[in-house]
Amino acid sequence: MPTAHAWGQEAVSSPTVMNNQTSAFSIEQQNDTLFTLTLTTDSTADKWQIPYPVYRFCTGDVDGDGSEDALVGVVKTTRYFQEEGHRIFIFKNYHGLIRPLWMGSKLGGILDDFRFIDGKIRSLERTTDGQYVVAEYRWAHFGMGFERFLVKNATKQTALDIFENSNYNKNDSL
Repeated sequence: MPTAHAWGQEAVSSPTVMNNQTSAFSIEQQNDTLFTLTLTTDSTADKWQIPYPVYRFCTGDVDGDGSEDALVGVVKTTRYFQEEGHRIFIFKNYHGLIRPLWMGSKLGGILDDFRFIDGKIRSLERTTDGQYVVAEYRWAHFGMGFERFLVKNATKQTALDIFENSNYNKNDSL
């Protein structure tokens, strides 16, 4: 079952069982810009340093392989986008070791926040003209592929209402 956490001091995912082994991701803040992602199994604990501010941590099976992945929202620049912004890093449990699955520089618009709901990343994004969209993305072999907009050209409040409603379907009305 996916878990999501707005940032606090420490967050721990719900334990999952795969191949008779229990595992769970957790993240802990070391200082303002250093975080440690930990994968704990029945017999091991692996750590990955994240040297960026974290704004979101959640877990879920992103790539559909039956194993829980860690989704970490970081604030950083990238090679292609020199302005500091919200990015998404996705990490796998690879035989008890943390390995990057996707270190995303951009989804679609200007990312404000994200959640993992029903096997998809739901994003709250701003457009360059100040409007908001809520979009859903699904794993597409090497990165996130756009699936659909839940709303486009919305006010911030309308977009937030849809973004925060995990049961929202595009055919619903607010």
